[in-house]
Parts: sequence; structure tokens; C-alpha cells
Amino acid sequence: IYCVGRNYASHVREMGHDPDRDLPFFFMKPPDAIVESGGTVAYPPQTTNLHHEMELVAAIGKTGADISPEQANDYIWGYGVGIDLTRRDLQEEAKNQGRPWDAGKGFDQSGPISALHPAAEIGHPSTGRIWLEVNGETRQDSDIDKLIWSIPEVISHLSGLFTIEPGDLIYTGTPAGVGPVVAGDRITGGVDGVDTLTIGIV
Repeated sequence: IYCVGRNYASHVREMGHDPDRDLPFFFMKPPDAIVESGGTVAYPPQTTNLHHEMELVAAIGKTGADISPEQANDYIWGYGVGIDLTRRDLQEEAKNQGRPWDAGKGFDQSGPISALHPAAEIGHPSTGRIWLEVNGETRQDSDIDKLIWSIPEVISHLSGLFTIEPGDLIYTGTPAGVGPVVAGDRITGGVDGVDTLTIGIV
């Protein structure tokens, strides 16, 4: 599970950075981060500031490396929507100390995801509302056309660093509006034309 950092200008600014300076960069989550839509996520230990980040997810369908943006869609099997759950306090502590983000990003159940839908059926989405609600209150509301780096560009950069393989997932970044959730909250979000996702925090 590859995740793209700072890929919507609005979110880059809300986190205190300049969206015009950074090339795409990546962090990872382990396979056991996956939680299917309709499931529950246990509030993780060692944090008091768990944040939601709604994302469009691309699922890789074939092996490749050094892929050009023009070829990238050929490597995508399909799409879903996911939430990059983040222990923000641990992430900020790691940033301040120049350390990796693993504890803040790669913990158990940190990557809830919807069903995946073949690109052969839904196409390759480049526009569509991306949104998230907590207990019915809208927190994130944007459009995937505001991605700084398009999905083909993301795949091109990523495949220059790693060989991508069938089954790999790419969480493509989140818009502004990230914020905390607590036990008892119900999170619903999605990308229009792709799917929706609902999880409970317990």
C-alpha cells in the first residue's frame, strides 16, 4: 500500500507547506491496514489525535517499472476509495525529529477501503467530488481534478522508485478538511462515480 503525501494544494497549505515546491513523495502502510467498508476500526494506542484523510485509490493490475505517464493507465486494474487514518501527534513528532512516519501512518487498521471497481467498467476518473462526513457533518469536500500530480504522473514517479506489482494499492492524496475522530464516530466518504465507504470508530 503506497500513499502519496501532499497531493492537494489545499491540504498542503493547511499543513503549513508550499504546494508549488514538492515532487510527489510516498510512504507505505502494511497489508493489515486494510478494513473493508462497513467494518469498524479500534481507536489505536499511543495517540490522542487520530485524523481522517479521504482518498481516491488506484489498484495496480500488472507489473511495471519506469512507466511513462502516457502508459500509466495500462497498469491500473481499477479504483476504490479509502481513508488514510493518521496518528497526527505521532506524525508531527516524527516530522519535528526528522524521523520516518511509520508509527503515525502505518499502524493496524489504518487504511479502510471500499470495494474495488474495474477501470474497464468505470473508466479512469479524473474529475468527481471527493468528500467525507463524520456523524453526518461534512468535513472534506473537494474534487479529484484538484490533484497536484495526476494519477498517471504519480504512477510514473512511483514506478521509477519501485517495481509495481498486481495487487498494489496507491492512496492518491487527500484534500483539505482533515481532522480528528474519536470512539463512537461514524465516518462516511467517497468519490462520485467510484464508490462510498463507511466505517465506525470503536
